[in-house]
Amino acid sequence: MTLTIDNLTKRYGSTVALDGATFDVRPGELFGFVGSNGAGKTTTMRIILGVLAADSGEVRLDGENIDLDVRRTIGYMPEERGLYPKMKVGKQLSYLAQLHGLSKSEASDAVQRWTERLGIAERVGDAVDSLSLGNQQRVQLAAALVHDPKVLVLDEPFSGLDPVAVDVMSEVLVEKANEGVPVIFSSHQLDLVQRLCHRVGIISKGRMRAVGTVDELRSGGESRLVVHAPQAPTGWANGLPGVTTVEHTGERTVLSVLPGVDDQQILKTALETGPVHEFSLHQPSLTDLFREVVSA
Repeated sequence: MTLTIDNLTKRYGSTVALDGATFDVRPGELFGFVGSNGAGKTTTMRIILGVLAADSGEVRLDGENIDLDVRRTIGYMPEERGLYPKMKVGKQLSYLAQLHGLSKSEASDAVQRWTERLGIAERVGDAVDSLSLGNQQRVQLAAALVHDPKVLVLDEPFSGLDPVAVDVMSEVLVEKANEGVPVIFSSHQLDLVQRLCHRVGIISKGRMRAVGTVDELRSGGESRLVVHAPQAPTGWANGLPGVTTVEHTGERTVLSVLPGVDDQQILKTALETGPVHEFSLHQPSLTDLFREVVSA
């Protein structure tokens, strides 16, 4: 199934929350949805779930508009945890599973399976508010998974988790994607997004600024070329084609270079000054790209 977000707009008075946001999440894909606070991520997810209505635009699943029955097949993990704090974990998960159409016995089996998978089986008899933040988030993920959803929509699922919990949640999301489920999640942990996701969408001020694989996005940004030419005079790289900035740090020169730059010409110029002990090209990280996009 493909989840399609098509030209969504949403305003709150004079504030534009979404301005023609468009992207899709494909079957078996982990899609990282990143942006600053207030960029429009949560608004988009709430529109997908039908919690909010868009002013214009559509959300479709396999080309069909999403109605209430289809929304019951979506697993949702909100940023503001939506659990009943005084209710016991097992009863709560069983209740939520039955709301999504599972029988009592099916719900019981699903609760056992997911609490074991997420490492919280021993806490099923405990009230949610007695759990640590990390375990509450595991319960919230179990609530999103317990009805075997066809789509997963997760808003900041890794927030506040310890490294072990991050690994468990990452493994589960990869497993669901491997089953063909489209998975979209937002996160401020860009190194994690870069490691996990097949594609990434960067949103800023309600508009999608970039969508693509991490490699595609990285190849479109400025790279850094580190050159260690100890005999090179200051300014040796000034004015070279494709070089936008030049920084000198001791005997090393760090060049910011445009995509497609002729690095062999730069190497030739460096060698004309004497020996070159290091010549390495570093593509921008997702964090670098994010800073570049949101500051544009």
